Amino acid sequence: MKRSYLTVLICAATLLTVSVGIRQGLGLFLKPISLDLGVGREVFAFAMALQNLLWGAAAPFAGGIADKYGTGRTLAVSALFYAAGLYAMAISTGSGELFLGSILLGLGLSGLGFSVALGAVGRAAPPEKRSMALGICAAGGSFGQFIMVPYGEYFLSSLGWSSALMVLAATSLIMVPLSAGVAGQQASAADQDKQSLMAALKEAAGHRGFQLLTAGFFVCGFQVVFVAVHLPSYLADLGIESWVAAWCLALVGLFNIIGSYSAGVLGSKFRKKYVLAWIYLGRSLVFLVFILMPLTSTSALVFASALGLLWLSTIPLTSGLIAQVFGPTYMSMLYGVVFFSHQVGSFLGAWLGGYFFDVFGSYDAMWVICIGLGFFAAAMHYPITDQPMTRLSAKGAAA
Repeated sequence: MKRSYLTVLICAATLLTVSVGIRQGLGLFLKPISLDLGVGREVFAFAMALQNLLWGAAAPFAGGIADKYGTGRTLAVSALFYAAGLYAMAISTGSGELFLGSILLGLGLSGLGFSVALGAVGRAAPPEKRSMALGICAAGGSFGQFIMVPYGEYFLSSLGWSSALMVLAATSLIMVPLSAGVAGQQASAADQDKQSLMAALKEAAGHRGFQLLTAGFFVCGFQVVFVAVHLPSYLADLGIESWVAAWCLALVGLFNIIGSYSAGVLGSKFRKKYVLAWIYLGRSLVFLVFILMPLTSTSALVFASALGLLWLSTIPLTSGLIAQVFGPTYMSMLYGVVFFSHQVGSFLGAWLGGYFFDVFGSYDAMWVICIGLGFFAAAMHYPITDQPMTRLSAKGAAA
């Protein structure tokens, strides 16, 4: 049964609030877990990197299943994997359980991340409201970061890392009943008959704009996950109190509620590819100012607020561009393909941050790489061809 547009939007945004919010706070656990288990930062960083890589690798498959068979079961099963992953991390006594937990989390996030939720909203929303609806849905993830990071930090400070992860695992189970509100949002049989899943993949793979969008989204993953995983430790290393790191991540989420919604609105008024280019350029400038200024608690909080405006603002625009060019029928699957590139970047951002720190004793090289990649991504988006495919124009004319 098809749910109403608003029901789908509310449930999808709430799912992202929980799944993205908890996941974005895992960087707070880097230092205590590394110290307690007696492993270097690279081990925890690699576990987070592995999680991101599996999330991206499985996302096209989760998206394809949701597109063809519906989102409800896909999301419910993913929620169980997600909770199991947090539980496995909570009982870790060494790197083995840490890696197992990250694998389960990555598989869970492949369904609970943005590709399936945005695909459901993209199909449910009227075309004229799609860009704004995607912005609101993406803002759910940002709101989750604002409320779930301090929530996790509270239990981390009061109970320790193992019990805190147990609490987060139990909390994540709320996503199972929420999945019912997004059920029935698979692509229509009529639309699937007009273009097969494999034909949609082949069409996108040969499209120059899709290739550039995929390359640019790699940078988003690299930058975002490096900051999410390593910013708390970066600040702690330089003498900033732990509550500042938690509130930095929370402020990123708070300000990205504004950023994601604004990106959706701007995407309905300006060409999405140009707004994306401006966002990547803005990120590089924010990083540059941050590393050049003296570090204080205030400067860290200001940096987080500014970065928050640009944080996940790429997501409604990227997913909206895919729907605009290729249509919403296989949107979850096609976004999943682009998102895999994002997660390859995430893998490298998380792992290289830990590797460079263990080798060089600082994160300086990573900040420089993040700045350079932002300029690269801005350049990649300007030449994207964003006109709808001919078959969509023909369909509109026939209607």
